[in-house]
Amino acid sequence: MNDTITPPAPGGPTETADSVSLGIIGMTCSSCQAVVERTLQRTPGVTSAAVNLANETARVSFDAREIDIDSIINTVRSVGYDAVERPAVTQPTTTDEAPDAQREAQQAHIAHERRLFAFSLALSLPLVVLMVPSLMESVPEAIASWLNGALGMELKPMMVFKYLSFVLATPVQFVAGWQFYRGFFHALKRRTGNMDTLIAIGTSAAYLYSVAATFVPALHMEPVFFETSALLITFVILGKLLEARAKGKTSDAIKKLMGLAPKTARVVRDGAEIDVPVEQVVTGDIVVVRPGEKVPVDGVVTEGSSAIDESMLTGESIPAEKRPGDTVIGATVNKLGSFRFRATKVGAETALAQIIRLVEEAQGSKAPVQRFADRISAIFVPVVLAIALVTFLVWFFIVPGLVDPSYYADVTPFIKALLTGTAVVVIACPCALGLATPTAIMVGTGKGAENGVLIKSGEALETAYKTRAIVFDKTGTLTHGRPVVTDLEPAAGFDADRMLVLAAALERGSEHPLAEAIIAHAKARDVHVPPASGFAAVPGHGVEGTVEDVRVALGNRRLMAREGIDITAHEAQIADLEAEGKTVMLVGVDGARLAGIIAVADTLKEHSAEAVSRLSAMGVEVYMITGDNRRTAEAIAAQAGIPADRVLAEVLPEHKADEVTKLQARGLAVAMVGDGINDTPALAAADIGIAMGAGTDVAMETGGIVLITNDLRDVVTAIELSRATMRKIRQNFFWALGYNSLGIPVAALGLLRPELAGAAMALSSVSVVTSSLLLRRFRPSLAKSA
Repeated sequence: MNDTITPPAPGGPTETADSVSLGIIGMTCSSCQAVVERTLQRTPGVTSAAVNLANETARVSFDAREIDIDSIINTVRSVGYDAVERPAVTQPTTTDEAPDAQREAQQAHIAHERRLFAFSLALSLPLVVLMVPSLMESVPEAIASWLNGALGMELKPMMVFKYLSFVLATPVQFVAGWQFYRGFFHALKRRTGNMDTLIAIGTSAAYLYSVAATFVPALHMEPVFFETSALLITFVILGKLLEARAKGKTSDAIKKLMGLAPKTARVVRDGAEIDVPVEQVVTGDIVVVRPGEKVPVDGVVTEGSSAIDESMLTGESIPAEKRPGDTVIGATVNKLGSFRFRATKVGAETALAQIIRLVEEAQGSKAPVQRFADRISAIFVPVVLAIALVTFLVWFFIVPGLVDPSYYADVTPFIKALLTGTAVVVIACPCALGLATPTAIMVGTGKGAENGVLIKSGEALETAYKTRAIVFDKTGTLTHGRPVVTDLEPAAGFDADRMLVLAAALERGSEHPLAEAIIAHAKARDVHVPPASGFAAVPGHGVEGTVEDVRVALGNRRLMAREGIDITAHEAQIADLEAEGKTVMLVGVDGARLAGIIAVADTLKEHSAEAVSRLSAMGVEVYMITGDNRRTAEAIAAQAGIPADRVLAEVLPEHKADEVTKLQARGLAVAMVGDGINDTPALAAADIGIAMGAGTDVAMETGGIVLITNDLRDVVTAIELSRATMRKIRQNFFWALGYNSLGIPVAALGLLRPELAGAAMALSSVSVVTSSLLLRRFRPSLAKSA
């Protein structure tokens, strides 16, 4: 079957004069996200703001009469972060084209961080080398001997070691580490805390104590820990680089989609075929596509035919046959023949551009489960600082009285308390917690787009996960939405083709759906249909006329009775067909005998039963809703594998939403799957609306999930993907919270040095992002390979 793909209407907020999407540069943890979001929300003129840590974006709605975009950007900069306006999707391009201010700013930021890391590492490694016991004595001793001999000084090797460590560590602390002080300062102004607060306090504690032990004569015999602060900053910067690299992979789906668009198009202008940049194609242009080329924009075939690979947008592996009148979608690949089509949608109106916009908005949205992380992050930093202070006091005042004095042979109680408190501060940074949800949503929604499932928001994804009942509209959703001839049962003395010719001749010119089904079947069987004469419609009965000197009547039982034709011998056969939900039409000739029976029905889509079976196996209650009579409805439902007690029959369009509400009253989270305007109220009433790709724009605007094709296996994919994504979010929360729950006590017990705590903290963020990236392995259970 060749389903038409209809470009989806964008969901959620759209780019208008009163909304803007910003790229935020410099956020490192969920506390940073909270600061930016809170600041924007409290800004006069801003009506709403949502900030996403994973893709470093902010979506801001505002009143243009009170505030402009430049003022909003300056507001972000006032709290220590940079912001750039992100362009709306007007024409998909490869990622190497079309300058993107956010991408350029991010790349510049990453390049700067890379230079800082190299600088910090170059100065930190000598500090580590100096800590090797043999070198700690020999190197300072050699330097001291040379200085004393050359300059006549009296330096002790211990002081040389301290001075050398100070010279190496200070640039790391105030050049590479300046970003943390700047973030700490801005957080302090806002009376809040973030990762920068913890890193600045932790490194400063170790560094300032070491400075005192170096330059205060009374402390000359105390050890220094310059390597601790330097290595801590180095590890944190390395962690940020690895995290940025991993986060970049979470947006691979967007990059793939944007890379699908062809660069040029061959159009017919002034009678000649010319190649132009795809941006110059306008609505109404005649576009020529040759074998192996990509379709540049959306349109309708006017000449020629071909098979087109639409797998990059639909997940369907079998090429779709296209003939004049069929719709073609930009970025799909022409396999065989050449054809021409008239461009109908270009630029931001193409299916691909709207899909990209949908996915970007979904990846920038928040799932309700994110509120859990936001609540924790809001109190995390002050709680951690309190724990670190308690840890310091316990180790300084209480522990010395509980342990053997030999425990402090190599370090004083103050130093041990300082290092332990610093380790607590550093290891507790809430970076991983803030990345747990958004990274999984970015990968999940991107994976959905690859499989023909457009999830409009994180909330829609989470709601789909909770779904326990799905209501399918019958016509056009479970079924094709158009009647077809299913049975030709000729009576004795007639063959099927002759009976079909008589019926088709009467129905020629009629626009009734049943008539169109008979005529289409005659064309499919390639039979000659002669003209009819004396045509007359018999209201409530059928039609009659003369075909090739034979008087023909086509209609129901009442018409046969009116014609005096006995159908008693065929009643059982008629009843069986009607029990299957089919509409039976009887063909009578010459008012004397029955030529045969034609059965017409709106048949199930090819994979409807397969989808219903899989959903039932997943523990989802499957319902069918229709305005058809119960007998017809139950017959179709039985073919789909839906029990009779879950058939909602004889429901008027305006009452479909009421049936959804009744299921919700039983405590079920309900998904509604539909494709027509009359499904819109039910789609809106359901916990999650799933709109079919061939449906109207109204239905797709209402649906929280849009299926690009008409294949119901994509409903299964949507539910499976939502469950996989929510499982991944919960895993991420487990690891992030487990890491902090385990790391803080280990550090508080004095079992972790601060520099190792910094490395572990950086690793936790990278591990959460890497965990989310595993979602890229998701494969639908009902693969569209046939």
